[in-house]
Order: sequence, then structure tokens, then C-alpha cells
Amino acid sequence: MGGMGGMSPPLPSPMNGTTGMHGMHHRMMMHMTFYWGKNAEILFHSWPGTSTGMYVLALIFVFVLSFFIEWLSHCQLIKPNSSNVLAGLVQTFLHAIRVGLAYMVMLAVMSFNVGVFLVAVAGHTLGFLFFGSRVFKKPDAVKGSDLPPFSCW
Repeated sequence: MGGMGGMSPPLPSPMNGTTGMHGMHHRMMMHMTFYWGKNAEILFHSWPGTSTGMYVLALIFVFVLSFFIEWLSHCQLIKPNSSNVLAGLVQTFLHAIRVGLAYMVMLAVMSFNVGVFLVAVAGHTLGFLFFGSRVFKKPDAVKGSDLPPFSCW
């Protein structure tokens, strides 16, 4: 027997934009290449959506996150005479915050929106300029930070 015999065509799957029995829902397409535009979905469902103001807010949010990651990477919050246990717990907490925020920035960049990519790079760049480079440091400043640098080793 050739063909499908008396079989009905397959039902639409949730992956193609239809869900439930009450009709179709519009879903934004996920880009797999870089694109320009304010119509994006960054970090959360339907955010920022199609609003220009919300897109600008999302860009500011990503910039501040990446800038803050650089501050965390180069700050010295632990006093030199702190106990090792307390200092270790604070370092561990700061590391968890830094890694969590870095993953959020990574997920935002994975939206493949060029604006998001540019503000993430700009936030890290300016954060490093202010907190990691020699430009704004006093010559007698103590070197080092509470957290080790990010590395792949």
C-alpha cells in the first residue's frame, strides 16, 4: 500500500505557535543570527516587546549589569584583618552573585540583538576602565581584589 492509507494529517505541535484548544497564539520568532531592531525578547517572556521605551530600558539594564560585574570583579570589600572563615564566606557569596549576573548578561546577548550585544560590551569595557585599569587608580593603591579574575582554566 502506498501513502498513508486513511490516516489524518498530524496535529499542530506547540513548537509551531499553536497551543491549547482555543486557537493560535502569536509567538515571537527567536533569531539565530545577529539582527538590528527594537522588537526583541530579552531575558523574560515578552520583554521588552515592541515598545521603544522598554527596549531602551532593557539596554540600560544590560549595561548596568555588565558594568556591575566589572565592579564586583575588582572591588575590595573584605577588610585585611577579617577572619578567614568570614572572608571566605563573603568571597563565596560575591562569587555566586558575579557568576549569576554574568550568566544573565550572557543570556541577554543570546537574544542575538546587536543593541544588546553592544551595550553588554560597552558596560564591561567602561566597568573595566573605571575599576580595573590604571586610569583611575591611585599609584599607592593596594593591588588585587576580593575575587579572582574570570578564567577558563
